[in-house]
Formats: sequence, structure tokens, C-alpha cells
Amino acid sequence: MQYLDMLNEKQRQAVLHLGHPLLILAGAGSGKTRVITTKIAWLINEMNYNPRSILAVTFTNKAADEMRNRVLSLAEGAENVMIRTFHSFGAWLLRRNTHILNLPSHFSIYDVDDMVAMLKSIIQEKMSLQELRWLSSRISRAKDKCLTPDDNLSDICDDEEEFAKTYKAYQARLEINGCVDFGDLIMRPVLLLKHNPQVKKRIQDRFQVILVDEFQDSNTAQFELLKEMYSGSNYLCVVGDEDQSIYSFRGAEVENIVEFPKVFPGTEVIMLEQNYRSTGSILDLAVKVVNNNEYRLGKNLWTENPQGDLPVITQLSNQDEEALFCAHILKDRKYDGTAILYRNNYQSRAIETLFIKLGIPYRIVGTLRFYEREEIKDILAYLKFIVNTKDEISFKRALNKPSRSIGAKSIEKILESPGDTLLEKSMEARSHLSKKAREGLQYFLSVIEETYTMLESHSLSEVIHSLIIRSGLYDYYKETDKKNSTTKVQNLEEFVNATNQYPGGTDGLSFFLEATLLSGSAENPYAADGKVTLITVHNTKGLEFDRVILTGLEDGLFPYISNSEYRDDDDFEEERRLFYVGATRAKNELYLTYCSQRLVFGKYNRQSPSRFLLEIPGHCVRMIDDEDGKKSSGFSRGMRVMHPEYGAGIIDKKWYNDDDEMVLVKFDTGRYLQFISVYSKLERC
Repeated sequence: MQYLDMLNEKQRQAVLHLGHPLLILAGAGSGKTRVITTKIAWLINEMNYNPRSILAVTFTNKAADEMRNRVLSLAEGAENVMIRTFHSFGAWLLRRNTHILNLPSHFSIYDVDDMVAMLKSIIQEKMSLQELRWLSSRISRAKDKCLTPDDNLSDICDDEEEFAKTYKAYQARLEINGCVDFGDLIMRPVLLLKHNPQVKKRIQDRFQVILVDEFQDSNTAQFELLKEMYSGSNYLCVVGDEDQSIYSFRGAEVENIVEFPKVFPGTEVIMLEQNYRSTGSILDLAVKVVNNNEYRLGKNLWTENPQGDLPVITQLSNQDEEALFCAHILKDRKYDGTAILYRNNYQSRAIETLFIKLGIPYRIVGTLRFYEREEIKDILAYLKFIVNTKDEISFKRALNKPSRSIGAKSIEKILESPGDTLLEKSMEARSHLSKKAREGLQYFLSVIEETYTMLESHSLSEVIHSLIIRSGLYDYYKETDKKNSTTKVQNLEEFVNATNQYPGGTDGLSFFLEATLLSGSAENPYAADGKVTLITVHNTKGLEFDRVILTGLEDGLFPYISNSEYRDDDDFEEERRLFYVGATRAKNELYLTYCSQRLVFGKYNRQSPSRFLLEIPGHCVRMIDDEDGKKSSGFSRGMRVMHPEYGAGIIDKKWYNDDDEMVLVKFDTGRYLQFISVYSKLERC
């Protein structure tokens, strides 16, 4: 039990807890992964739990892999512990009950692009891609809330009746095609357990321990799944931090973690409050800001780390000066350990432009994923159709890629032909097509048949390599690469390499497709490749860096305001949590920047400092001026101030006269007065 010696008192309490449901509130950098993996090892080694009876779920493949590797190093037999993402677990549960759900054993999983293509084929009226994407997002949101087309959908869409019709038609077509989408991977298991007592009991008996990591990121459907799996006799433990709930746009509900003790009576709460990541000064700043949120269970983070240098706040003239400031910080060439964070992706443009000019190496985390590239989605369409010949969307994509002169009318004839599968429909439709279309269809069918035959006698990589050649994709993208100087053929080759670890046969291909479609980004934010990391604050979750530059801290940008004002205070609270997440990514150095003006749609807009900056006590930060690095009073243009004689006003201008910082204040009375900051008696409101 030496691994228990590595834990602090609260961590040890969490590991040794059994019985009633347990909520572990784990603050940023408090070692929650160590706690959950040590708990699994302790259950196996000391409490003699069968590893097969333990289920641990999280939200990303990266987190699942890290958890799995740690557990394997701590306990024998840990390879039999089920450690999966929520969606991967949902897929596992569905595949073992396809006979009940009227699904093919090798059902396809549709991503957002597949959803849009399906909706386009269903809806008669012409809709733009943006409208179709919006509609697909509404369907996904309904499923996140575990709502079927027959439920009350008024909170999802204003035109509830029309939306319900579209949702129902979409769901019916999915089932005809033998497919599910990402929302179904959670909602359908919930419905399966609710309506099938025998399956529910079997799952509850199988999993005597259920552990959930990053519980603050769970949506309604995931919470419902957890409730269906908990019997009262099995053990339930969730780990999370309400202060890091930042994914409401993906359906996450902070209420799940806050209300957990009410939903599961008898819940015990253990708080992990010791931070092992950040210096004391960084932690103080982050805590002071997030403490302004009302909807939280409340933790008081502390650390034994050195206090360290105070975080720095600096005001810049515009985004170009902000980029220059980042470059100035990087003069020490400590690229690997530095991350530049921003609220929205477009903010990276000015930084990228300057870094290219100066030769500063950088990489952007969160760009197009490998499996979302056009050429990869093309070969995936072939493979998805091979394992599920009812899959209409994959069939349509693969059929004419590359072009085989099979037009829309010919495809319509195929779809309307009799037959249970699209292979049968295609065979039936051949005699009704033009010569060119018939020849193109016949070649496509021969490629599918040959590939299916190869599956039984060749490795998966050999099968897919042959398919890329025979389908014509190799020659097509080779010509594309020549014309556009792209590397699409190399991406196809890398795709083949990715199949080496999977078994052959239809089952092996199906397993590979599921792992591929449920995978996260291939980007490794920890890679020591000598480059600065450029990344949105949302994408930094779970990461840490020696030095963080958090940019664009201006009202309207961070907190982000899209339509002049927020609907309610909950939006501000989530934005404040997002600031907290960004600040607590820093281990030793933290810089916070904002601009007095920013270029928007070709025009410079005057900006005010973020209200979150104004929530930071003066003793928690060091202010520097953008021009010469002189120490600043902390006043900035747009800041509300109070004068004992003249009352309240706003800083209208700030500048330096030799070494004296000067400010011009516009008071609420309409009067303008100029002060030397240090002698002004001005205070922030």
C-alpha cells in the first residue's frame, strides 16, 4: 500500500471511502487523477473487488488513456477494469443489446457532417448549410437533455411542432439506415435501461463500482444514465469541480454536480483543496475572481508551493501591440513551456502573423482533427458502408468519390428500388440506369465486394490499402496534391498505419471505426517540440504550462457578449469559471493582457477592461505599462473610479509625463479633471 503514502489526508480519505455515494470536489491542480486511479488500485488490491466489476468513465480518450496507464502500474489484473469515455461506454452497451434495439450488430455512428447530410436528404425545402447545422445542433441538444421527438421540446426550439416533425423524420431515417448519432450513444442506453428491467439489473449487477471523472462536464442524459445504473447496492463515486464547468454550449449542466447530494441521498462530500500546480500568487488571483460566483459548493484552495512572482496585468493599444508583448515575453526562447490563451479562435491571427514574421515557432491546438479531413472522411465512408450496407449517407459519399458519372436522378432510382440493403437496391436498379451510370455503379459494387472478401483473409491495413488504390482515391488525391501542393495522399497513408493495432475481419473493422469516430484530437499539447502553444481557453482544460499569457481580457470579448447583453447571470458565472480555468493552467508565470482598442470588421472599437480584471484586488497583481514597462497604478481607460471630493467617474485617458503616470477623469457631473495618479486620491469603484 505504498501508493497511499503519496496522498495527503483528504486524498487518502477519498481513496478509502466506501458505502454511501461519494462526491469528490477536486479543485484545479489538486491531484484528482491520482485519487481516482489510486482508488481503483486500492479496491482491487486491498478490498478484493473483481476488476471486471469496476467501471470508470470520463470525457476524453486522452483522460481515459492516462487513467488506464496509471491503474495498470498500480494493480494486477487492472487491464480488466472498464475505463471508457461516456460515448464509448454507450456504444459498448448498445452493441451488446442490438437484438433488443433492432439495430444491426455493426451499426454506423454518424458525426455532425453525417447528420447534416441526412437532414438535407429529408427536408424538402432548400436550406443553407448554416441552417442545417443549426438544426442538427438542436437535435443534438434535445438528445443531450434525453428528449425524444414525442417529449416537450419547447426549450429546444421556438417552432416546437415543426421541429418535432423534423426530429421524428430524422430519427426514423437513422433507424432505417441502421445508424446512431453521438446523442444516441447516451440517450438510447438510458431508454434501454429504463424500459428493459432485465438488462438494467444485469448492468447494475455487473458494475459494483461506478466512478465518474470530470463530473461537472456531464449533461442531462449522462446524469440520467448514471441514475439508471445505480442500484443503491453498488458503489457510486463522482469527481469534479463546479468551478471548472465551462461546456454549457456542449450541453454540460453545472447543476448535475451542485445538486448531486440531493439526487443521491446520503452522499458524502470530500473536498480536495490543496493545489500542487500553481504558485501561491497565481492561485490567490484565480480564487479571488471565482469566489464572486454564487452558484458553487465552495472550496478554499491553498498551496504549499512558493508564493512566486505576482501575476502581471498590462494594457496594450491594440491586438498588434498585444502580439508584440507576447513576442517580448518570449525573448528568453522558453517556447515549450509557454501557452498563449484566447477566448475565440480568430484572436490568434495577429499573433500568428507576427510570429511568422519574427520566426517564433508555434502550433495551434484545436484545429481540424485528422479524422475530419476530406480525404479521411472519404475512405471512412467506404469502410462504414462495408460494415453496414444500409448506411445511406456513407453510400452516397463513397459512390461518387471519385466521380463515376452517377447523377442525382440515378441515386434516387437506387434508393427507391426494392431491397433491404443498398447493395440489394443497387443490384435491382442497374437495368434502369444509363450506360455510364450503370458502369460506374458496377465498378463501385465490385470494389465493395472485393474488399469485403479480403476482410476474411488479410490484415486490416492490407485491406484498406487495397481499397484506397482500387476505389480510385489514391490517384484522385495524388492529382490534387500535385495541383494544390497538399499532402492528402500522405494522410491516407497515415490512415493505413493507424489500423496496424486492430484485428482483421468485419469485427476488427467495426472496432476500428468505433475507436476512430469516438477519438479526440491527435494533437498532443504536452509535446516538447520547441514551439509556443496557441490555444483557446476552452481547449486548455486538463493542461498545464509553466507560463501562461491570457489575452483579450476586455468586456464583450472575455466575458464574451454576442448579442449586446446576456440572458441571465448564469452566463457571466460560466465566463468567470472560464477565466479561472485559464489562470489556473499557469504553474509559475501568469500574464493578463487587454487592449484599449481592437480591430473589428475593419474598424477600431474602443474597449473596456474585463470586469474580471476589476475583481482582482490590487495586492494580487503587478501592473505594467505597454510602452516602457514602467510600474502602473492599476488605473486603465474605461475604469470606474471614485474621488472623495468630485465623486464617481471614468478614466478617459492615461499617459506618462516623464516618470509620472497621468490620468484624465470624466466625472458623472460632466466635469473633466487631470491627475497625477499617485497623488490623485482616486480609488477603483
